[in-house]
Amino acid sequence: MESPEGKKTGLKLPAGMSGSALRLETCSQGSISSLNSPSSLRSISNLTSPSKCSDRFIPCRSSSRLHTFGLLDKPSPVKEGSNDSYSRLLKSELFGSDFASPSLLSSSPAGAAAAAPPSPLSPSQNMLRFKTAAPSSPYSSPSILGHNNAFSSTPPPKPPRKVPKTPHKVLDAPSLQDDFYLNLVDWSSQNVLAVGLGTCVYLWSASNSKVTKLCDLGPYDGVCSLQWTREGSFISIGTNLGQVQIWDGTQCKKVRTMGGHQTRTGVLSWNSRILASGSRDRNILQHDMRVSSDFVSKLVGHKSEVCGLKWSCDDRELASGGNDNQLLVWNQHSQQPVLRLTEHTAAVKAIAWSPHQNSLLVSGGGTADRCIRFWNTTNGHQLNCVDTGSQVCNLAWSKNVNELVSTHGYSQNQIMVWKYPSLGKVATLTGHSMRVLYLAMSPDGQTIVTGAGDETLRFWNVFPSMKSAAPVKDTGLWSLGRTQIR
Repeated sequence: MESPEGKKTGLKLPAGMSGSALRLETCSQGSISSLNSPSSLRSISNLTSPSKCSDRFIPCRSSSRLHTFGLLDKPSPVKEGSNDSYSRLLKSELFGSDFASPSLLSSSPAGAAAAAPPSPLSPSQNMLRFKTAAPSSPYSSPSILGHNNAFSSTPPPKPPRKVPKTPHKVLDAPSLQDDFYLNLVDWSSQNVLAVGLGTCVYLWSASNSKVTKLCDLGPYDGVCSLQWTREGSFISIGTNLGQVQIWDGTQCKKVRTMGGHQTRTGVLSWNSRILASGSRDRNILQHDMRVSSDFVSKLVGHKSEVCGLKWSCDDRELASGGNDNQLLVWNQHSQQPVLRLTEHTAAVKAIAWSPHQNSLLVSGGGTADRCIRFWNTTNGHQLNCVDTGSQVCNLAWSKNVNELVSTHGYSQNQIMVWKYPSLGKVATLTGHSMRVLYLAMSPDGQTIVTGAGDETLRFWNVFPSMKSAAPVKDTGLWSLGRTQIR
């Protein structure tokens, strides 16, 4: 029968259990003795009697009055002058950011009542939970989980491309001159390398390593520049006497000789139908093979020897560099330069047009300048500049990737590969013992050949292929053996 105490408390007590078992008494001798009495022990043992209840009694804590027993955490009184920021920081470091939120650390009674800390009898919210977002399983689907996988949406950065530090082939090139103003090496679209050695021009086939002597200018002349046509069948030769000769590279026959310069012709550049030649006489001549005259136009603008010359990829503009430290840009409709860029402080021999972006021109200065400068030829603005620390002798863009290579002279004689537009260094190659004055690129755009006054030609795999970023594998023809080109 239910006791009157059970009715007052509103608790449903099991049969045989008196309300005095749940009543808190003042600790006195009488209460202690009553707890030790056999009758009290019998009433407590009746709680676990299997005949009256299930296998065990599990009280419902949600209806319990835990505050009566002092089992809930009470916010400690905040002393005057206490440092709340320090307390928040300390709790954040010890227990995580959830415990350091201002709502949980409010010192006001209203704040404490509104955001009471979790009960110690209930599990912490941080239990078995990642402090940051949990990594998703590789076998789970983001659409099923309903959230984006941070690891799959941002792939890991690609490792930097590895460029071999040593040349895979070296050719001896006796009598290769150490002259900054000459251009004695060029690689045709038909995979034939032309090299000017003294008074002779030699052709080296990259497919079978066969060497052919193209011509000998005789004891009173010398080779100053070489340039293949874009089709790769004919080659133009600039001589020390100021002539420009056209030769058939497949039949080794001279097709034509054109005059017009007063002294050596140190640089040549073909577009699809016009050959431009630059000379020590400070003039630029434009030659057309379809007409009988030696040249069709003369461009006057430099005050010293013309040592750099390049047509743009669309044949609309011609860039010229001179020993007067000037970089000029010409078009087909004017006899005067449309741009006159004077930021370089030394001779401008290294010039290259980007095959990836229209009107993007890069130029390099000599020993007193040492800088590579990038230009927008549409408005003449300088886009960027980097100090290389050495004389810039040559520049060439890769047609496969948006990178370029530069060769250098005094004082480090290095070869450098650059990313564009970040201008990060991909590789720095060394091996020549003298300044690297000559540069040409293979028709597939993967290999470059460099020449120097140390009378060697070195072949380097620096650029990836058009389809794959893997480095070019050596073949049997690209042996590490050292051979002669003549």
